[in-house]
Amino acid sequence: MSKQKIRVLTASFLAAAFITTAGFAIQGHVRAAQYRRLLDNGYLYAFSELTTAAGELETALTKVSHATSPALFASLCAQAYSKAQAAQTALGQLPYGNVELEQTAAFLARAGDYAMALTQGTSTDLVCSDEHRDTLRQLSQAAGQLSLTLETLQAQLNSGAIRPEDLKEAQNRLAAQDSDEQIPGGSAFQSVESDFPEVPTLIYDGPFSEHLDGRTPKMLEGLPQVTEEEARQAAASFLDLRPEVFTLTTRSEGNLPAYGFTALVDGGQLYIQVTCQGRQILELFTSRTAGTPTISRTDGCKKAADFLRAKGYSHMSPSYSMEQDGVLSVNFAPVENGIYCYPDLVKVSVALDTGDIVGFESAGYLTHHGHRDLPSPAVDAQTAQTLVDDSLTVLSHQLALIPTGGEYEVLCHEFKCQAQDGSHVLIYVNAQTGKQQHILLLLEDESGTLVI
Repeated sequence: MSKQKIRVLTASFLAAAFITTAGFAIQGHVRAAQYRRLLDNGYLYAFSELTTAAGELETALTKVSHATSPALFASLCAQAYSKAQAAQTALGQLPYGNVELEQTAAFLARAGDYAMALTQGTSTDLVCSDEHRDTLRQLSQAAGQLSLTLETLQAQLNSGAIRPEDLKEAQNRLAAQDSDEQIPGGSAFQSVESDFPEVPTLIYDGPFSEHLDGRTPKMLEGLPQVTEEEARQAAASFLDLRPEVFTLTTRSEGNLPAYGFTALVDGGQLYIQVTCQGRQILELFTSRTAGTPTISRTDGCKKAADFLRAKGYSHMSPSYSMEQDGVLSVNFAPVENGIYCYPDLVKVSVALDTGDIVGFESAGYLTHHGHRDLPSPAVDAQTAQTLVDDSLTVLSHQLALIPTGGEYEVLCHEFKCQAQDGSHVLIYVNAQTGKQQHILLLLEDESGTLVI
């Protein structure tokens, strides 16, 4: 073959290679553009859903503020709660939406929960107070202003004036904020937060009520603040270990400020939190993987109960338990004068291969446990049972103190019932008013019982 032909063939092969490479590159760019469009379309849809739900929340809150019929008031409150939930769901689908739209996320959670909480006070005489109506009107106005801001952004998104960023861009910008690095531009979300309307202070019986912020847990009242070394000693004493094996890794704030220590124990890393006030053990867990179970759940529950008793938790009775990956977690509640005090729950986890305690949670106990003047039931068990649906078979009864979601507690008759399909239901009837207070479903399988 002549040199001329070789050069021609070589040039042809190189040209073909370049064309093929260019083809793959173009195909890759086309595919990337398709992915970009799909991603943007997903974000656009989520933003559209957020905008729509915010507008519908405003409408629902306005209607609630005018309702005087108890049935209609309750229905509209449920509607407002539903719209707030829909908005939160849409918000969660935006790139880092819950981080960048922190005020928006908090407002949606508070507004929906507040509306639903008001239904608890509904009666034939009064659906809500004038003060609550005024708060509802202010919430409606805030929702309206939020809706207008979102609609403006929606129009800009639809016209292409701005586009929703992808996760990488959001992540880079947030990382830059943490490191004080400047990145030009920024998220369109920032205008939502900077223009966020003034929101009324919400005081009600619910988890987002602002009167709960900064409340001192009952079990820590009057106890002194402790040093890091005193907290380390408490952690060591609780686990019968040497203090020097614990290393301080965190210092958390909030209603239960705590020191967080880690230690390497039995082939796994242990983490324990000790409250800054009163040096009480708040939480404990270990990364050690449990092996094949060698003890039964009954024995595991007994070990958990013995552990609590040894640590000074008296009159604790096991409630429900769940086994997962060889670890049995048991919820305990104190029993006072025959009344189960569910707000004071303590959870203990036991590794079923060794019987070691590998988990402990006491936030509920530290927050709520203390002296109580428990009232005598105004409604007896027989009368309360008439409130149980006829399709349910009552299996057992006991008195129980349950939380309302805020700072209050309600004494109830607890009826464990069996439904026609064999599943179990807990019906709570208020022992003072004789009205149904709460309903829980028990999801039971070979792992244990989950209460929802």
